[in-house]
Order: sequence, then structure tokens, then C-alpha cells
Amino acid sequence: MPDLFNTADAPDDYSAKHIEVLEGLEPVRRRPGMYIGGTDETALHHLAAEILDNAMDEAVAGHATLIQLSLRPGNELTVIDNGRGIPIDPHQKFKNKSALEVILTTLHSGGKFSGKAYATSGGLHGVGSSVVNALSSTFIAEVAKDKVLYRQEYSRGAPTTKLKTIGPVQNRRGTSITFIPDTDIFGKDKHFSPARLYKLCRSKAYLFRGVRIKWACDSSLLKSDTETPPAAELHFPGGLKDSLEAEIGASPRVLETIWAGEAKLPDAPDGTTQGKLEWACAWLDNGDSFLDTYCNTISTPLGGTHESGFRSALLKGIRAWAEQRGNKRGAAIIGEDVTGALAAKFSLFIREPQFQGQTKEKLTNPEAGRLTESSLRDRFDHFLAGDPQNADNLLAFIIDRAEERIRKKEAKDTPRKTATRRLRLPGKLADCATESAEGTEIFLVEGDSAGGSAKQARNRNTQAILPLRGKILNVASASVEKLRQNQELKDLIEALGCGVGPTFNRANLRYERIIIMTDADVDGAHIASLLMTFFYRELPDLIRHGHVYLAQPPLYRLTQGAKSIYAMDDSALEKLKTSFKPGAKIEVSRFKGLGEMLPAMLKETTMDPAKRTLLRIVSPPEDRAATSTMVENLMGKRPELRFQFIQENAGNVENLDI
Repeated sequence: MPDLFNTADAPDDYSAKHIEVLEGLEPVRRRPGMYIGGTDETALHHLAAEILDNAMDEAVAGHATLIQLSLRPGNELTVIDNGRGIPIDPHQKFKNKSALEVILTTLHSGGKFSGKAYATSGGLHGVGSSVVNALSSTFIAEVAKDKVLYRQEYSRGAPTTKLKTIGPVQNRRGTSITFIPDTDIFGKDKHFSPARLYKLCRSKAYLFRGVRIKWACDSSLLKSDTETPPAAELHFPGGLKDSLEAEIGASPRVLETIWAGEAKLPDAPDGTTQGKLEWACAWLDNGDSFLDTYCNTISTPLGGTHESGFRSALLKGIRAWAEQRGNKRGAAIIGEDVTGALAAKFSLFIREPQFQGQTKEKLTNPEAGRLTESSLRDRFDHFLAGDPQNADNLLAFIIDRAEERIRKKEAKDTPRKTATRRLRLPGKLADCATESAEGTEIFLVEGDSAGGSAKQARNRNTQAILPLRGKILNVASASVEKLRQNQELKDLIEALGCGVGPTFNRANLRYERIIIMTDADVDGAHIASLLMTFFYRELPDLIRHGHVYLAQPPLYRLTQGAKSIYAMDDSALEKLKTSFKPGAKIEVSRFKGLGEMLPAMLKETTMDPAKRTLLRIVSPPEDRAATSTMVENLMGKRPELRFQFIQENAGNVENLDI
């Protein structure tokens, strides 16, 4: 066996001379990606965020009320606060350097390690300001303390002047940092974006309602940007609620009001304050969901433990509410059902936060999830219990999402049908001639007899007829497998062309209006109920966007001589009798079904847009819980609920025509 350790002939070209010791801030300039994530535009703007975060830490600590960020030509950025000012006295460890110079030229130096100067802060590792200094060709620090102004200048991390006393100042205190990013690091083609910086300022002002942030930008830098103002003062007393209101605007919401608030975290066992949290939540009927999270005013786009605690609090809270209300369907709810339509902002302030990397995109403190969940869950439970009607509406909305998710998972993909694929339409469909969906309508009628009359009465150019065989499947009590196998529903889905479940696309709907046209009797009402249940459960978007209607065929025809009038029901019949000549005989004909009506009568009373009456089927968001409960009680799998409904409402029936 060869001696692997016998390397006598190998050249020895690795010695102490190859060992480098990088001093000061040279490691930052050699490997900027380790500290700011790279040298692209995102990294460039990270420099601005680091300096602004330091000013925000002064505000959150209660020492600053005003911050100003100014952008000038030449990529020059200035951040000023009216806080305590960076210490300028000699540092005890570096007698020949001021604390200011130590902070700006030494990694891992600062006042945020012990927690004595800052209870909570975004800067943790003492590298933010020094990294910005290292990566700037010009860096100027001014400190106003005790009515005296001090100044020191730097370039690429090294001081170019001593700390100078500029002189006395009145009505000024705090820190001013001006810097120009080094083009040797970032290149000459990267510049601060006014829009991006303005958005950063707005987000910080929202995150801490006690601060005012003044924004100023040289107008020459705005160019074609008409949305970013050259100057603004940002102050939002409503905090995250104001921010969410501005972002979602007039988007339709499940609940009209935004659920928002603040809460103090439980104190530590030793009595130390652990921080606080703030939140604002809205569930959207449609639109893009989002969850923006922050820790100590630092954006955490990758989430972390605090976000996990936030999601868990909402999921457990809504499940508990379902259990409290006796709604067994709530057991199917998972996290994505609760947060999939949620627009929310959540901000946490804690001591000693731990971030993943210097760019601080993810929070990793294990206790942050537990503290967030326990604090927010209690407030969410109170919110639900304080307004049961809205809580039930929210629960119904989330259950609908859960059941839709389950249906999509179980449903098989079917090819989408479009207006150009007419060869695969159901055989009984009498289609209209118009290719476009605009202005067209499809009538869903019961049986071939009614279908025959409707086909003769229709406008062939814009009106299609689909006869259905008797009572369709009750989708509220049937399995997904039965639904897929039901030929009547397959024909209906194929005729509509928009698909169902995972294949649904409203843009492919082949008709502008879907009109349920059944007999004006109990059986007809039952068939109409089954169809409405199908659309409510399987194609709710068609109801939400106003595509589904109920036709109103008459039940009676009154004739006296050459005069004929149609009555919708018994009450209308009695009223209309008074419109005829008294004493003369009135012939009353009762239609047993649409198939008994002559095509001309059906057209005149039910199908002619100029003369007919249609009822649009709606499901108002404010009645979501009541609608969901009613559908489940009357059409669901539990017959005892239907029996209970009949018992409770039988007394309201005035006339039962058998």
C-alpha cells in the first residue's frame, strides 16, 4: 500500500508570507457582498437603509422626533436626526480616538450590544455605519451635542481630517451623515433611485408613528418620475393601519374595517420589558394578498420566526372560532386558507433580535414566534368575539377557500372549452350564432319539452338553449367523484366553456348571462335551487361578477275577450282580476310547465329582453356567513337541519297549492 503521507518530493510553496491580515475596514472593501449582499442596486440602497435605520433607532428609543433624508446630484445622500448625537468624547480603549471615529472605522463597535443605550434597535452588530463608511468615497459626520457642532470627514473608511469643533449652535442636536458611494465598488452606472428612497422613508414613518421624516430630492434627479415628490413631510399617526389603507385602496374586502392594533409583549421573568408588536389586517374578496413583516423597523422579506407566530395565531384563532360556533367544516382549514387572501402588515419590536446575515432579511429568534403567537392570538380571539356577525362572515369566507382548495386538489384536469371549439359542445345544446360572449345568454331549462318551446321562442343570434334532464345532482351533499361523473353537470360545464376548479378561467365564459329558466311550481323551484347551489359552490366567481340570473315565467294567464294578462303567482292573480271589466267572465289558465306554453307566449313573458323580468343572483360579502349557513342547512348532508328549518318556518306558509 503506498504511503500517502510520503510527500518528500512535493514543492513547499505555502508559507507565512502567504498569510494576509486585513486591518480596519479593508475586509469590507475586499468582500462587500459579505456585508451588504453584493454591489448591485439593491446593495447600494442598503447603504441608505443602514444610515436611516440608525436614525430610526434613536426615534424608537424616544430620543429623536425628526429625521431628514436628502438626495442631491452626484449620488450624495444626507440623513439627519435630532437625537442624542453619536458620542464624540475619547473612547476608553482607544485613548487617541473619539468614540465617533471608533464607531465609523471599527467593525463591531457601537452602543447596541448591552441594551443600556437602546432597549430595541435595528442595528445589532456594530457594522452598519462603518460598512457604509468603508464603501463611500466621501463620508462626512456632523454631531451637535451640548449646543456645539463637531465634524469629521472620511474616505473609503479612513479619516481624512481630525475631529473638528466647528463652533456653537443653537436649537440643534443630533447626528448628520452625508456620504457618496464609492464608484470603485459600485461602478459609475448605479445611482440612488428617488422613488425607492421615498418609499423607504414612507415605510419607516408608517412603522413608528412617533416620528416625522422629511424627504427632499433635487428636482433634476426626478426626470420623468411624476409620482415622487421633490419634498414631503411624512407622519402617520395611524401607523400600519394608515399604510395598509393606502396600499389596498378600494379593493373589495371581506370585512369593511381593517383589524389593527398594538400590544405589549409579556415581560421577561426578571421583569424586563421584551418589546411590543403592531399589526393591520384585511381579507380581500379578490386581489393580490401580501404579508409585510418587520422587526425593529427592519423589513424582513424572507419572514422568519415572528412571521410564523403571526400566521399560527390567525390559523388557531379562526379554527377555535369555528369550533366555538359548532361549525365542523372549520376542521378542514389550513394556514393558506387563512392567509391566502390576506393583506397585512406586521411589526415586532424585541430586545436582542437575531437576523440571518447582515442584510437582515429573516428573523431567527426562537422566542419571537412564541411571543408573537401568544400576544396576537389573544387579541384575535377578542376581535372575533367582539363582532360575531363579522367573525362568522370571515369564517364562511375562509371555509369557502378551504373547500375550493380541496376540490381543486381532488378534481381532474379537463381541457378548457373556448368559443372556437364548438364541435365538442354537448349534443342537446342549441347554440347561438354570435361568436363573441358579449350580449349573449344561455337558458338552462328543465327537460326536452320546455327546451323545444324555448328553442322556438329564442333569438337564434344571441340566445342559446341547454335542456337539462330533471333534477341535477345536489353538489352540496355529493362527493367530488359523483360530481365528475354526472353527465348533466358535465354538459353544463362544457357548454359554459370556462372550466371548473383548477381549470376555471372566467375569460373563457362563452355567454354574458346564464339564465336559469324552470317551471313556476315547487319542482321548478327545487331544480332552480339545485342549479344555484351548483354555481354557488363550484363557480362562485360567476355569481360574484353578476353572470347568473333567474327567469320569471308566469304561473297563470288571465283572458277576457281579446285581453290577456299574465300573473306570476297567486297573489298577483287576485290583484290582476280587478283590472278586467266587472261581471264578465275571466278565463284563468294555469301553466303546468314551460313546455305547455306556446313559443310566442314564452317569448313574450320570459325570454324577450324588452318585456321579461330577470332576477340577478347575488351573494353580498356582508351576508357571507348567513348565505353559507343557509346553503349548508338546506342543501347539505344533514337532513335534520332541513327538518328543523321546515319546523321553524312552516307557520309562515300562507297557501300550499297541492
